Amino acid sequence: MIPLSPIDSPLFGNTFVDTRMRKIFNFRAYLECCIKVEEALAKVQADLGIIPQSAYKGIAESIKNFQVDTDELQEKTAIVGYPILPLVEQLAANAGESGHYLHWGATTQDIMDTATVLQIRDGLELIETQVKKVNHALVTLAKKYRDTPMAGRTHLQQALPITFGYKAAVWLSSFERHLKRLHELKPRVLVVQFSGASGTLASLGKNGLSVQNALAKRLNLGVSSITWHSIRDCLAETVQILALICASLAKISIDISLMMTTEMAEVAEPFVEHRGSSSTMPQKRNPISCELIIAASKMVREKAALMLDGMAVDFERATGPWHLEWIAIPESFALTSGALSQAAFMLGGLEVHPEKMKANLDLTQGLIVSEAVMMALAPQLGRQAAHDLVYDACRQALESGDSLAQVLANTPQLNSVLDTKKIASLTDPSGYLGSAKEMVDRMINQRTGL
Repeated sequence: MIPLSPIDSPLFGNTFVDTRMRKIFNFRAYLECCIKVEEALAKVQADLGIIPQSAYKGIAESIKNFQVDTDELQEKTAIVGYPILPLVEQLAANAGESGHYLHWGATTQDIMDTATVLQIRDGLELIETQVKKVNHALVTLAKKYRDTPMAGRTHLQQALPITFGYKAAVWLSSFERHLKRLHELKPRVLVVQFSGASGTLASLGKNGLSVQNALAKRLNLGVSSITWHSIRDCLAETVQILALICASLAKISIDISLMMTTEMAEVAEPFVEHRGSSSTMPQKRNPISCELIIAASKMVREKAALMLDGMAVDFERATGPWHLEWIAIPESFALTSGALSQAAFMLGGLEVHPEKMKANLDLTQGLIVSEAVMMALAPQLGRQAAHDLVYDACRQALESGDSLAQVLANTPQLNSVLDTKKIASLTDPSGYLGSAKEMVDRMINQRTGL
């Protein structure tokens, strides 16, 4: 097969996907999961006396040296539409007489869904590990820069001062919730699928639920209260959570990429020689990790929408929506792992420039804390009168180029209310941080520990 998507491209593959996730969701790993389910099914059915113990031993022994013929599997999958029948044919042929008892009472979707769940289990473990690494980087930034003032911005305009540690703690808050979501998701999605042709286990008679329970125990999975062949909300939820994680990463990446602009220069991605450089402009240092994360977020969002479409299933077995999952689930895990890997690298080595943050905070010569002046005047003048007076002072400062403190000092109405020392204090941005520092402490102290 010639790689078609950038995800599998020799050029871009390692920038979009963490190699560890590729090992979990590649096609050979999927086939191994399918074979694992078939072997486990034979084992529990032998233990329950449904098939001979000798048959299971023959199946288990043959699997040890089994090598799938991928060319034949590919050819027959294209004919059948699914890989399980041709895979079982190869397994059965390799097992000889014992092979007659393979896939006993199962249907194709049972094996494929359970194999997918096994991959999801490993994938979620990696995602959780990566989220924790991002969390650690954000906690480090929040603590280190807890007291570092910078301009808070709303509508792309300077608003009020914050600290960079506060910003990092705000970023951190969503990832703490993502850890909770991942923890809460697992019991819902990590369940076995074994229900037979129409989901009733009719082929196994009274033994159906016993086999189902034993298979789940053998694979260390849970058991759904009823068949989920055509009810796909838990798989869809899984991808929605991945999309949420990517969206949170994109928010951070947008902030950082804007803060990396030449005009702001408040932070920079970690320096690696030639990383982010231009082929024609030697001075450039582009936000490469940010760009990859933002792109991944948009792609996973599309996969999340696909999974919602995949929930609209006809009757007891889908005529097409199921196939959407074959693309959406692996690619979502792949892209999310890559985005998290980029984020851990970026945040773990982020270059922070407090001196530029201070310079940008001072750009407006005190205008950024005009609210502080207004709130100090409000008890004496009334809020609206204070607002109007400070508003006029701000306009005058902008037009004259003077600092807000200079304009206020020359405003007769304030001579009896504010002295020069008080004006200087009120127009110092580092003195108007509200509860930002305490919020950082609270965020860090209330972490889940998951």
